[in-house]
Amino acid sequence: MNQLNIFLNNLEHNYKVLRSHINNDTELIAVLKASAYGSEIVRISNHLESLGVNQIAVAYVDEGVYLRKQGVKIPILVFYPQEENFEKIIKYNLEPSLYSIKTLIKFKKIINLQKKIKYPVHIKYNTGLNRIGFKPEKVKWIHKEVQDDSIHLKSVYSHLASSESSKKNPLSIKQINLFLKIKEYHQNHFVKKTKFHLLNSSGVFNYPEYQFNAVRCGIALHGYANKLEWDEKLKPIAELTSTICQIHRIKKGSNVGYDNGWIATKDSSIATLPIGHADGIGRHFGKQSGYVSIKGKLVPIVGNICMDMLMIDITDIECKEGDIVSIFGKQNNASRFAKMGDTISYELLTSLGKRVKRVIHK
Repeated sequence: MNQLNIFLNNLEHNYKVLRSHINNDTELIAVLKASAYGSEIVRISNHLESLGVNQIAVAYVDEGVYLRKQGVKIPILVFYPQEENFEKIIKYNLEPSLYSIKTLIKFKKIINLQKKIKYPVHIKYNTGLNRIGFKPEKVKWIHKEVQDDSIHLKSVYSHLASSESSKKNPLSIKQINLFLKIKEYHQNHFVKKTKFHLLNSSGVFNYPEYQFNAVRCGIALHGYANKLEWDEKLKPIAELTSTICQIHRIKKGSNVGYDNGWIATKDSSIATLPIGHADGIGRHFGKQSGYVSIKGKLVPIVGNICMDMLMIDITDIECKEGDIVSIFGKQNNASRFAKMGDTISYELLTSLGKRVKRVIHK
């Protein structure tokens, strides 16, 4: 069985570590995109709420709707609300991030038709990432548009493009200075009280002086922060395991996997695991790029990874069918395993398929 073990005690540890780096009056917005980074979004959300989190964020509307249907009641910020789902946002009491003239005008039109008063929205500015967001020079236009009673401008925010880089990073400094100007204009011209937030997980560690009213933490809650010295303070909340389904004793010169992906240089023992690229372990981890852990030892993935299976070299290790293998976890965490395949923990965690059973451990 392939299983993602999710440890809520580690989640609590990470939350406390982050809170120790955050000012007492600064809110922590828990970012739970992509089913809480591939884990289990409802249980994660509920546990974080019990720890004191009072705002979560997701990427898309359907993620927020799912949480509402599962009984999650705390405020939910939707980063990328699709215009066709604006009515669904209102129906399920979600809070949209509006990032363009078109989205703001259209959402205002809908809430006015429904006679909503002070509906909470968030404004996203593009200060240099160049993904989505209002241009900073639109601040005066925004000021005019949010004056009526239909809108409650709950927060104004932006996103750093290189928050994990050093404080000397010129792009980060430019973005911070630009956001400070936006913040100043809002505070001087907007009557209604608004929160400001700029930092993500890496930003909390690298730019603590710019916490403002809130910070947005996602990957750090799950145990990763993009730098070794920060990672050491955190505990990964997830461990991916599989089991050996068959062992082959092969002779020197024998082939393993599709397209002669690996040729044994000596008599070898090869174990097959029932997990493959359909489950999120991509082909780039094959051919001895990726290593997994069994009996406390790291062993290579050999040959090309199949859709449903992969093979590992267990020569000289005493193993049997049914033994548990850790793909990533305590000894070989997701960040280290991801680097073996030239990717990042974000991609690895969020790529795990539905066939992988999620198991919660308190």
